[in-house]
Amino acid sequence: MGIFKRLRDMTMASINDLLDKAEDPVKMLNQFLRDMEEDIVEAESAVAKQIAIEKKFQQQYQEAEEMVQKREEQAMKALEQGNEDLARRALEDKKEHQARFEEMKRQYDLAKTNADKLRAQLTEMKDEFNKMKSKREVLVARAEAAKAQKQINQAISGFGVDNAAKGFSRMEEKVLQLEAEAQASGELSSKRSLDDELEQLDKSGGVDDELAALKAKLAQKKQS
Repeated sequence: MGIFKRLRDMTMASINDLLDKAEDPVKMLNQFLRDMEEDIVEAESAVAKQIAIEKKFQQQYQEAEEMVQKREEQAMKALEQGNEDLARRALEDKKEHQARFEEMKRQYDLAKTNADKLRAQLTEMKDEFNKMKSKREVLVARAEAAKAQKQINQAISGFGVDNAAKGFSRMEEKVLQLEAEAQASGELSSKRSLDDELEQLDKSGGVDDELAALKAKLAQKKQS
């Protein structure tokens, strides 16, 4: 199991390709960042352990190096005092510490190389994470803009301009019909009123003629 598996996945695959499969790009982006944060925590733990191993070997090889120097000084001091046997034993112990020093130094160099490699990878992960955070802001803004555009497009597609135009046209025809009916009704009403007046005129004209005739008869009678 690789510590940097998700990092490789993120750098090898395009973010946009991953978003194509996501129902909610914003949620997926947030999940990617959470995954990367978890990987960084895991990587930091691994780096810390490797640094601890590095320091342990460093301490051991330094201690062995100090013992090599110390036994050499002690062997010299024993010779100065004429104790060749003690000097020999000191040099034999020095040889053992020398072997330990060389082994611990070799292990330290390996541990330091691994620790440096992990440090570099951790730095790479953090840099990539920061880039992804910045890219997230851009992608979230683009996703929101795309959602808004989609909603507008859907609203426009369902707006029914043609249907509305046809409906308005039908209503306009209906209004014109109502206006025509109202006008026809007004004309009929006016015609009936005129006929009534003319008829009444004819009626009143007959009475007046009779009245005039009676008046003429009366005047003629008075003259007789």
